[in-house]
Amino acid sequence: MMTASKVYSQDTMQNATQHIETIVLGSGCFWGAEKRYEALDGVIDAVSGYADGEGFKATYKNITRQSRRFDDNNYAEVVKVTYNSNEITTESLLKHYFENHDPTQLNRQGNDVGTQYRSTILTSNEQQQQTAIELKQTYQVKLTAAGYGTIVTKIKPLKKFYAAENYHQDYLKKNPNGYCPDHSTGVVFDSTNKPNVDNSALLTNKQIVVIDAKGYCPYCEKFKKEVANNYQGTIPMTFRYADELDGLTIKTPTWATPTLLFIENGEEVYGRQGYVSKDEFYKALGAFKLGDSEAFRVAFHARTDSPYCKQYDIFKNTPEGVFIDKLSGAPLFETRDRFNSGTGWLSFTQAVKGSVTMHEDNSYGMQRIELKSKSSGIHLGHLFPGEGPQGKDRYCINATVLEFVPAE
Repeated sequence: MMTASKVYSQDTMQNATQHIETIVLGSGCFWGAEKRYEALDGVIDAVSGYADGEGFKATYKNITRQSRRFDDNNYAEVVKVTYNSNEITTESLLKHYFENHDPTQLNRQGNDVGTQYRSTILTSNEQQQQTAIELKQTYQVKLTAAGYGTIVTKIKPLKKFYAAENYHQDYLKKNPNGYCPDHSTGVVFDSTNKPNVDNSALLTNKQIVVIDAKGYCPYCEKFKKEVANNYQGTIPMTFRYADELDGLTIKTPTWATPTLLFIENGEEVYGRQGYVSKDEFYKALGAFKLGDSEAFRVAFHARTDSPYCKQYDIFKNTPEGVFIDKLSGAPLFETRDRFNSGTGWLSFTQAVKGSVTMHEDNSYGMQRIELKSKSSGIHLGHLFPGEGPQGKDRYCINATVLEFVPAE
């Protein structure tokens, strides 16, 4: 007697041999989730899309209609993840999924409210289904112990996936000035991997705290590359995750990464959600560090110190060393290039190479060359060609926007 046999396509057999699987995951807005999955080792591709709905065409315009905000037949924003299960197991992938959103929130994640933001796992095979169910039960115990409610994540086989419009794919890469939503609870499957964070140093004096993402966040990486990595200021900058703020008094919601917090004696003075440019960062830092002062007005409104001001008297006869940008900490002028011009302002024959930029200044009916700090963009003073000793240039600099570091 002949037995029936299944006929497998070449693609099916190849995928099975290479251990390639797909699973569809919904955890709120798909923009940030897509990038976090793509950053995982073993993930081959992540595609934003729609699934688990019926009755109308799955488009972003349709699912975001106000009339469908609480429609149980609405499609969910999801990400189709293609992965090599030999490199990243289904269990590891789903642990990442649960830990990177709040699965106890029904039809929402943070400020995103509606059925399109529901927590859901849409599986491609029985093994994925069983793994998801077991992890959900395990995570529930941990969430309950941490004071959270019941997990509302729906687990079911995938019926149909619809790729989202092209402008949603790699959305964060196409829109570089924003934030990555982070609604994670801070509860993890393996608590032994969670380090104990000591915030005692953040409880005194002025501090800058940046809320970082546990997963990949292009806005965080951009902030580090363009601002944080070059920052040398005297107010310490510390990176923390949203669940590592014990002992601090924070007013700004911390679900967006990066979030910038200016803290004094453990209490937030000012907070800003999302990516900030270099100019925005230093303007905020200037207000925090300098307050309503002559230094702030010089730095950001191109004002001029009073001649022979107090700071000038302190800086005119320092020992050997370097004058730095008061905000960024970048070296600007060396004492070996300082000279007494008799004007009442600090004067130098040159700046540290590459530390300043020059700009045309026609204010007050004069034609001058304005000097700005290349690192922070703050106003420093003016350049007067040929007015220094032996016909050298004179860099006329406001003392209030400088700090001094003695030579070692």
